[in-house]
Amino acid sequence: MTQVCNTQGAFAAVTVVHAGPCVVLAVRTDASHGYSAVQLGYGDGHRVFSADSQPDQTERPSRRMRFVREVSATGDCQVGEQLSVSLLSDIVKVDVIGVSKGRGFAGVIKRHNFSGVCASHGVKKVHRSGGSTGQSTDPGRVFKGTKMPGRLGGVRVTVKALRLFGMVPQENLLLISGAVPGFNGGNLIIREAI
Repeated sequence: MTQVCNTQGAFAAVTVVHAGPCVVLAVRTDASHGYSAVQLGYGDGHRVFSADSQPDQTERPSRRMRFVREVSATGDCQVGEQLSVSLLSDIVKVDVIGVSKGRGFAGVIKRHNFSGVCASHGVKKVHRSGGSTGQSTDPGRVFKGTKMPGRLGGVRVTVKALRLFGMVPQENLLLISGAVPGFNGGNLIIREAI
């Protein structure tokens, strides 16, 4: 993230996202597949070749891409075509989809925003505990979905209606107001907000 100056002279927090070029790897049509979609690939793969070996030319292009996703689309696209950020020039708000940062095993205070137990006299060392989790003999079990400690983060998250502050088409950069999910260098899916 960084900050840029808007037209009123105030600073705004933006996230700089490198968004292209994306290569069209496959086109799905209603006639042949039953739905309309485009398979996009981004970035070079992490394959390392020695000096005397060359990459296999018969290898599928999707295997040489770092990030491959299929998105629904209705326009005309050809396999091999490159899509840049200029496609988003008329869009005001976008939805950003990514994988949130993994926080590991977390307690109820960090995971579910519990307030904990008061620290007055007579309270033993249970200040960050979750308290009671169930009832007595009836029903004699803990209901599914009860908020308890466990894995936090590392899940798919959609942040909706973020304002597209601006773009740098020469370098395929997008300036998105606010924060996006995931870590620095993570992969994102950016689509027009509904």
